[in-house]
Amino acid sequence: MLHPGEMGASVAAAAAAGGARVRWCTAGRSAETRRRAEAAGLEAVPDLAALCAHSDLLLSVCPPDRAARLAADVARCGFAGTFADLNAVSPRTTRSLADVFAPGPVRFVDGGLIGPPAWRPGTTRLYLSGARAAAVAACFAGTPLEACVVGGSIGAASALKMVFAAWTKGTTALLAATLAAAEANGVQADLLAEWEKTQPSLPGRARGLAPAVAAKAWRFEGEMREIAGTFEQAGLPGGFHVAAAEVYSRLAGFKGADPPELAALLARLRKSAD
Repeated sequence: MLHPGEMGASVAAAAAAGGARVRWCTAGRSAETRRRAEAAGLEAVPDLAALCAHSDLLLSVCPPDRAARLAADVARCGFAGTFADLNAVSPRTTRSLADVFAPGPVRFVDGGLIGPPAWRPGTTRLYLSGARAAAVAACFAGTPLEACVVGGSIGAASALKMVFAAWTKGTTALLAATLAAAEANGVQADLLAEWEKTQPSLPGRARGLAPAVAAKAWRFEGEMREIAGTFEQAGLPGGFHVAAAEVYSRLAGFKGADPPELAALLARLRKSAD
């Protein structure tokens, strides 16, 4: 498992529940990552070379802007098994990651995770594509992580992840920016009152915005840029999600902090205007 962050640890635990022997490498990882790995029952090895030498399948779960470097590091270690990239990257980026291993012996699988960390059944799906997708999916049979094969071509699973997150995380960024603009113009309460009448789902979503977004925003900027690329590669404007990337970039400073009040989150969004 590369690497057992919040999502990665749950994926690793699911693989272990499916009967796999799961390892991770400790080099350069934080104490918090070590705690997660130990809680998930993962076996520690000292470095990436050792992990590659003793693994048949590598699962890459990391921030999207680190996916290419991680794949290149694995390739340099001479890995010869199956490499499954499960990161939130565009189909074009996914195909470039597969090219890192060509024409060598590595079997590349494209993956995309949808849902929260996979600790409870019925909450999280792993979509997979590529010639070895079914074999990877079999590792998670009967576990809390539902693995689904969506096509034979590399890029299909990533495309599904991108268009799903384009709506869920894209509209969350738009909601945050809309509330910040309303507050700047002194009409936030009026907007919420109007939503109560005409968009009844939005006031509750607005109230839960700060705790839902603040701690994770640092991970979403790169994902929004990958979504923008996905749209542009399909002949569509990518500007919606370029702007969403900027929204999440402005909120990245909340990483590791206690959840802020909504007013503090909106103030952080408006920092360029202050």
